Amino acid sequence: MTVEPALRPRPVPEPDGLARRGSFGALARRLDAATPEHRDRAVDALRAFAILGVVLGHWLVTALVASSAPGDGHTWSARSPLSFLPSLAPVSWVLQTLALFFFVGGYSAARSLRRPQRAGGWVRARSVRLGTPPAVLVAAWVPLTLLLAATGTDPMPLVRLMYSPLWFLCVFIGLTALTPLLARCGPYAAAVAAAVVGGVDLVRFGLDGPAWLGWLNVPAAWAVPYLLGIAWAKGRLGSRRTAVVLLVGGAAAAVALVAFAGYPASMVGLPGARVSNLSPPTAAAVAFGAAQVGAALLLHDRLARWMRRPLAWAPVALANLSAMTVFCWHQTAFMLVTIVTRPFGRLPGLHDVPDHWSWIAARMAWLPVFASVLAGCRAVFQRFEGTSVTRGRRRCRRHD
Repeated sequence: MTVEPALRPRPVPEPDGLARRGSFGALARRLDAATPEHRDRAVDALRAFAILGVVLGHWLVTALVASSAPGDGHTWSARSPLSFLPSLAPVSWVLQTLALFFFVGGYSAARSLRRPQRAGGWVRARSVRLGTPPAVLVAAWVPLTLLLAATGTDPMPLVRLMYSPLWFLCVFIGLTALTPLLARCGPYAAAVAAAVVGGVDLVRFGLDGPAWLGWLNVPAAWAVPYLLGIAWAKGRLGSRRTAVVLLVGGAAAAVALVAFAGYPASMVGLPGARVSNLSPPTAAAVAFGAAQVGAALLLHDRLARWMRRPLAWAPVALANLSAMTVFCWHQTAFMLVTIVTRPFGRLPGLHDVPDHWSWIAARMAWLPVFASVLAGCRAVFQRFEGTSVTRGRRRCRRHD
């Protein structure tokens, strides 16, 4: 597979008023014309797919169930249909796309770092860009938390749900800060990180080691796809054979670990589960991520050709303009809908326990509502994502 030479995929500038006038076809043509020829659109498509998987994954496998005591407010608890309907585990295989998120992140960071600039200024600019949207989210939740507490509702289950995506973002920011060092590593650095995860799992599960040891896998496991992304940017994953080995080998290893080593079949965490493939990540999650990377490499050229179609490229470009805002606020959008509608009773697919198949159909009907609220959050808070990019570039120029 040949990799199209491209600079770091940056958000496509949105022309003034572009989203407010004309048909979608006209919008698509304008976005297509505004996109530089050297831009690797397939990378943007993979990033958009990864974000979509995270959003849909949380919306489809997370339910908030409220219990009320006389004279008290609501106490919310998180439930998952995967706990009650284990045959739904394959859904998590489709929607668990965090490895792609880190893979594309490593690729983009390495491409950006190749430009003539000092590493310190690059790290500062990148950290500002990545850190501003979650900081705004946390700040916005302070008054919301106080309001919930004042109305007699225990806010902590909701706060934990809001924070859950930010754990991965913290790891991502940490790996980004280490990119100047990681970019110097050889092509087998990802294998070393994967070996660390395997060793930790061996001690935890095979030798009855302490449970806290598993948290060493958090940076090590997500470093695997990130380092693979760096290797891809440096032209070291260009062969079809490498992509096939990652896809087939990763898938076979994941299946073997689930079938014969006792790893959970679900690739997302379940409330109350003794072992999770995600919190902390396990060797099964790393193997599954390697398979996703292999599939992405195999699909890259075909995806790049498809993204040359304006109607296919437009939603991808728009999604990348607000990727961080969507990632940060999608859980809040889901929780706002759940909380605001609670006075109307236990609405199916929203407030009831997800222990039956009809819950899935009911939850699907709520997805457009979640998306509408998320669009409102995007309209309000996307300005901070754009501001962080501008501020980061200014700091980079000022220090360098």
